[in-house]
Amino acid sequence: MRKPPIIHATRDVHDSHFLHVEQLDLEFSNGERRTYERLKGSGLGAVIIVPMRDDDTVLLVREYGAGVGRYELSLPKGRLDQDETAEQGADRELKEEIGYGARKLKILHNLSLSPSYMTHMAHIVLAQDLYEERLKGDEPEELEVVPWKLSELHELIARDDVTEGRSIAALFMAREYLAGRFKPA
Repeated sequence: MRKPPIIHATRDVHDSHFLHVEQLDLEFSNGERRTYERLKGSGLGAVIIVPMRDDDTVLLVREYGAGVGRYELSLPKGRLDQDETAEQGADRELKEEIGYGARKLKILHNLSLSPSYMTHMAHIVLAQDLYEERLKGDEPEELEVVPWKLSELHELIARDDVTEGRSIAALFMAREYLAGRFKPA
């Protein structure tokens, strides 16, 4: 297991290059008024990719999660670039993070991170018919690629290093879609 990065300093940042706080003055149907705050994303959106090596094997990545201070096992994901479709972004992120492209891409659904206070949405993209191709990405270190059987999803979600909720939800959606029990809208 890799040693986590050293944290040399921390500081508060009110706005970053991709998030800022927005206030909303709201009046509800019962006349009640409130001011809500939400984190507003860049507006470009993001993708979470479920790359299937075969009908039962998904490719996961082990990546450092600064929010939890440890390495997490999850799905490849990333922000969309300007003028990029979800499918194009998914294919690019796959090539950058796991060294594969996909000939077949299917948007399964969209997920919010926390709809009460964030505008961020992510497209869940199933990637099939993979082929080797690597693009240089923006990760500070090479990500470890970990194959996992969807038929053993119950064992994956029991692990201490698998806590990213969107990845867990996306894996269940993909499993149900591939089994014919989930039909995207």
